[in-house]
Amino acid sequence: RDFLTIGGMALGGLALPQVLRAEAQQRSRSHKAIINVFLPGGPPHIDMWDLKPNAPTEIRGEFDPIKTNVPGMEFCELFPKLAKMADKFAIIRSLSDSDGNHSAYQCMTGRRQAPQQQPPGGWPALGAWASHLQGNVKPAVPSHLSLMYKCGPWGDPGDGGFLGMKHAPFRLVGGAGANLKAESMVLQGVTLNRLHDRDSLRTAIDQFHRAADTSGAMNGLDAFGQQAMGILTSSQLADALDLSKEDPAVVAKYGVDDPVFERDGAPRMVRNFCIARRLVEAGARVVSLNFIRWDWHGSDGMNFIQARKDFPLLDAALSSLLIDLHERGLEKDVSVVVWGEFGRTPRLNAMNSRDHWPQANCAVVAGGGMKTGQVIGATNKFGEHPTDRPVKFQEVFATLYAKAGLNLNTREFDLRGRPQYLVDPGIEPIRELM
Repeated sequence: RDFLTIGGMALGGLALPQVLRAEAQQRSRSHKAIINVFLPGGPPHIDMWDLKPNAPTEIRGEFDPIKTNVPGMEFCELFPKLAKMADKFAIIRSLSDSDGNHSAYQCMTGRRQAPQQQPPGGWPALGAWASHLQGNVKPAVPSHLSLMYKCGPWGDPGDGGFLGMKHAPFRLVGGAGANLKAESMVLQGVTLNRLHDRDSLRTAIDQFHRAADTSGAMNGLDAFGQQAMGILTSSQLADALDLSKEDPAVVAKYGVDDPVFERDGAPRMVRNFCIARRLVEAGARVVSLNFIRWDWHGSDGMNFIQARKDFPLLDAALSSLLIDLHERGLEKDVSVVVWGEFGRTPRLNAMNSRDHWPQANCAVVAGGGMKTGQVIGATNKFGEHPTDRPVKFQEVFATLYAKAGLNLNTREFDLRGRPQYLVDPGIEPIRELM
């Protein structure tokens, strides 16, 4: 399967007959989808969604809360656009089981990364389950897509785990130094602009065919190559990535992209929120993206300096995405989650910044027909730990799975034949959102 790569992610396992069978099975159902927005580095929960204005200065920080269009629901003043549409999302203030590692793993799989907690083959990512259980909506658009830039520990979108590599994400972007967006898509050196050059595609496939014959690693490559070519030569995926096909006024609402990688963080690609929406419209079931670098405690005052720069970018991008979903009638079919791997210390450190704090974390959820315009859970007066309705990552995943039409009781077997489920038995969707 190494002969087909996009941004370093293999696609060979997407067999076209399997895709077509899945499409036929799904034709009578709504196309449900999930957009998973990962804020790498640990965004400061207490400065964003869970402000403590009555706490001492060394805890409350520099920002004031603002009222929203939902009575009693307040959050940081640097999110004025979201404040005007707070009825369209919910805030979970009581995520209680953050792993504490700088890693996207828990936000991609819902599971802790500790090796002793891994089944043989590893845990599948969110999109792998959707790919495995629901197949592709359209043959030319993989169900599991990644806009996760390769950056430090925060660029891994997960993989197929024990479900197999064919359900791993189709990676659409690379890392620092690589061309971004469509230019990073390659087929053995054939760029996206040349995907319609069937002779070049056939040559690339033939080259792999000879190598496979020599190694004996794969049988039936002719049919396999034909299937893959049928997917990659369609314009549907390329069109979804091409923002020149979008209304310029809509694109402008998201803001202006900054493709510069800040150290080991993701770039400020605000328009990826728009691309994610276009991808689910094109047929993707799960799209994951990472956005900015939120690890801000290394120098004096950096937490608040960076927040003043980056909070408004998230405000514009996320509000525009949610507006677009509602204007297109997708708010019941497309779920959105926005979160990071952990929260930040309520008490400021000696550099007027906040250190790692897995004891409390927040998430924003929207769409999917969820009950929005509410706050779920609460932390104590200093934002140190949940005091009301503690929520686990797996409960969020259970909610997303349920809203995507996946049966939580589905049983699959890992590489040792042990039964595994989408979430641990007994974990239920968040009742307040259902």
